[in-house]
Amino acid sequence: MNRRLRVDEWIQVEGADEPDGSWNSMMFRVAEFHHKHSFSAPKNNGHDMGYRIALTIEELGELSSAITKGKPPEESAEELADLLILILGHALAMEVDLESEFHRKMDKIMIRDAKMGNLGIRITDYNGTNN
Repeated sequence: MNRRLRVDEWIQVEGADEPDGSWNSMMFRVAEFHHKHSFSAPKNNGHDMGYRIALTIEELGELSSAITKGKPPEESAEELADLLILILGHALAMEVDLESEFHRKMDKIMIRDAKMGNLGIRITDYNGTNN
């Protein structure tokens, strides 16, 4: 099956411009945003992953601040949405089929056992050795 990976492919999706809770509508809207601002143009640096990771860290800090400073839940929700938009944009910048990767990873982690770490429960394949 041919899956959409690039901005120009996503903005061609018919009827995806209306928010309906689907993967297609979310990816379409993020692709439309990338297209509007020409993120992929080298002069704009919008698909440079170093820059994008820095933006992600910035947004993660804003989410952390909203939570730790007890700001209204709406602020935390907005910061969480900023992170999701950036992550979906990362998939566009990297031309990754994030929906397929999501399901592949979920299948993998659903069979893992939980382990208790120093700060709480972890679902990881880390075995606690230094190997």
